Amino acid sequence: MAEYQDKDLEKFLKNVDEITNLIQDMNSDDPEVQQKAVLETEKRLLLMEGDPEKDECRITTNKTLISPPQASEKNADEINPEAFLASVEKDAKERAKRRMENKVLADALREKGNEAFSRGDYELAIEHYSAGLEKMKDMKVLYTNRAQAYSKLGDYRKVLVDCEWALKCDETYTKAYFHMGKAHLALKNYKEARECYQKILEINPKLQTQVKEYLRQVDLQEKTDLQEKEANEFLASGKNTGVTTRNLLETLSKPNQAPLFYAGGIEILTEMMKQGTERTLFRTHSGFSIINDNEVLRRCLFATKKDAVEETVCVSVLKLWQAVCHENEENQRLLVMHPDRGKVLLSFLTSPVLAIRQQSLSLLLQLTQTETGRSFVISHLDLARLLEALLSFLEFSDKKTNTAMGLLTDLFLEERFQLWFQNNLPEVLPMLTGVLRRDPMLTSTSAFCQCVNLMGNLSANPDARRHMWADEEFPDACLDLLVRCEEDLFQDVIYTLLGLTMNLCLQVPLVSEAWAMEMSRKCLLLLSSQDGGILTRAAGVLSRTLPSSLKIIQEALRAGIVKKMIKFLKTGGQRASRYAVKILAICTNSCHEAREEVMSLDKKFSVLVKVLHSEDEVLVGNAALCLGNCMEVPSAASSLLKTDLVPILLKLAANDSQTTSVQLNAGIALGKLCTAEPRFASQLKEYHGMEILNSVMKYINNS
Repeated sequence: MAEYQDKDLEKFLKNVDEITNLIQDMNSDDPEVQQKAVLETEKRLLLMEGDPEKDECRITTNKTLISPPQASEKNADEINPEAFLASVEKDAKERAKRRMENKVLADALREKGNEAFSRGDYELAIEHYSAGLEKMKDMKVLYTNRAQAYSKLGDYRKVLVDCEWALKCDETYTKAYFHMGKAHLALKNYKEARECYQKILEINPKLQTQVKEYLRQVDLQEKTDLQEKEANEFLASGKNTGVTTRNLLETLSKPNQAPLFYAGGIEILTEMMKQGTERTLFRTHSGFSIINDNEVLRRCLFATKKDAVEETVCVSVLKLWQAVCHENEENQRLLVMHPDRGKVLLSFLTSPVLAIRQQSLSLLLQLTQTETGRSFVISHLDLARLLEALLSFLEFSDKKTNTAMGLLTDLFLEERFQLWFQNNLPEVLPMLTGVLRRDPMLTSTSAFCQCVNLMGNLSANPDARRHMWADEEFPDACLDLLVRCEEDLFQDVIYTLLGLTMNLCLQVPLVSEAWAMEMSRKCLLLLSSQDGGILTRAAGVLSRTLPSSLKIIQEALRAGIVKKMIKFLKTGGQRASRYAVKILAICTNSCHEAREEVMSLDKKFSVLVKVLHSEDEVLVGNAALCLGNCMEVPSAASSLLKTDLVPILLKLAANDSQTTSVQLNAGIALGKLCTAEPRFASQLKEYHGMEILNSVMKYINNS
């Protein structure tokens, strides 16, 4: 009997689950799911009516009852299916309501847990997260939050358990894989840690930068463990160098000795740091702490004005740091992550003592030779002070200056440094302006150009440009430097500075017409240069400053810019030709004398027509615009009667693969050509050109 009851209960519960799922599907937002559920329900009802035995539950009767209650005359299979479905739906709604209430309570407990976590009370945070999970067992964020709290307490096994539960709730939950990876790393399960981080990348490829950093941390920790294992084996072997390293550190830990005593010991220790094992033993035997916590050494390192003995101590410490950090990334990390050592290193970079300054630069250069080292520097050092210190090397004119600017260039390769620079540009712009105010004669030309080139790269970003223009000092310093530089002495500086200026001139409209006028005058003078690079960039700047003012255009015309640009088109490369034809388009669009001069210098417009055959659409579009402008000159159109200009322009106007500006400018040039010389209209009809021109009208209407 009991067996029958169990089977009946099991069958009943199965039916309830199936009906509950049907009700949920009928309430779905997806019409397809909803329709499927309705059909399945109708099918089920038909089966119940047709085969009452199928869903009947076996019922046993206790025959010992004297006065049994009056049983319903209807059998169990005669229960109204609609009523049953309604009761199940009611139950589902009540369950949903309770779930919503529990979610509100769980969210409140999560907030309490977060507050406790932020205060550092991790045990209380765990209590709140656990209470929340009693309300909502499938709330993934509570598992990962509790895992993070367990991680703070060093209970990494529980971190793994909670992350596994979070992934049961959502197998694509990257936060769970992140905390699981950290826990495996702490437990030295390097293979598993890598697998977790790789899983993050599989789920979300956009997190490539973060995952790359996580994997780098795994590699570093695994490498560090291997180094320390080898170092301990080396020390246990009793070899002299290992024992000497340990003994020297013990000697240096003696307090209140003379500064030169420590300096001598540090110099000997530095000589011992030839192999990776000695460098690791230095770390495992608290070498950094011994140096950092020694009061005598601290006084020498932090003294504002150092005497000769203190200078000797500082140089010896810097050389030791270089030795122990050589090819040892964990030592590099420990060096820069300590706030005191970071401050000392930055202060040494601007020390009035040349030897200290040189050694600190050498140390920093060593740190930034690898991507990992650059990451340590960017993460732990004060970047504003670092930038200021590196720029201060421009006061020299020797190898140190080139080293400092090369180091700054390497840092600029890192995305995080670029992001920091852009976010802090208003604060660091005065430093950059100060560089532009320097006399290039008093520093290394190559280093100075490197620095200006970095500014040029930075100015390619629209937000950076806006900040540069918002600070009036910066564009003025650019102009002032360009005016001060004599071409025969500073060709490289002028070339680099023109690159920066070209990017600045991408700001539309230019903030200052007066600035644009002065910059244009300087660039007009540079069009007489014998240096092709300077010529091209000067034309590039002019192509962006001329639209600022009719006065600038008129002054450029008086300076003979049309003749020079026609020459550029005849002999220049593609980039120079781009700037040249754009300048001609700007000038002919604004001044009738420019149109006349183009016609005078370019007989039958052969140079411009040749440009129309270029594959460079920027060149073609501006050439068509310039030709259209010149058709307003009397007899200009008639001079082209025996050319094939009409089919050329029609082909450009009809070519949908061309950019809109090319089609538009070609269509306008055709219209002006036919207006100025009616005989071109008959050619247009021969080529069915009116249909093409009508199609171009849509671009004119939208422009």
